[in-house]
Amino acid sequence: MKNHQIEVRVRYSETDQMGVVYHGSYIPYFEIGRVEWLRNKGISYKSLEESGIALPIVSMTINYKKPARYDDLLTVKTKFKKHSSVKIEFDCEIWSKEKELLTTAAFILVFVDLKTGRPITPPDHIKVLLEEMQG
Repeated sequence: MKNHQIEVRVRYSETDQMGVVYHGSYIPYFEIGRVEWLRNKGISYKSLEESGIALPIVSMTINYKKPARYDDLLTVKTKFKKHSSVKIEFDCEIWSKEKELLTTAAFILVFVDLKTGRPITPPDHIKVLLEEMQG
């Protein structure tokens, strides 16, 4: 399945004085979505790093449509978009409990060798998974 979703609750520290989620607080929500998407597919980000591979963001676009507020229960939807030899792309959305679309985002990440800092192709089991998803 290309999609995954997870719920997160807005914490007080993620908001401004008006109780609205600060724009920078959305980035960790999307990270939770991507990490859990990988975990749901049997890929542990921790095990990737232990094997010498990182997956940094090289491009990020976020569109804020409506505000989220303190204590809101949000649904973060993460959708695999496509991959190339070293990149993986995701589209993400954040929805309110009332089914309102609050924020959209697109991310491009690159598989990187932690020792050299250079892009690399992912391990075979991940390549197979990504090719099946793109299929």
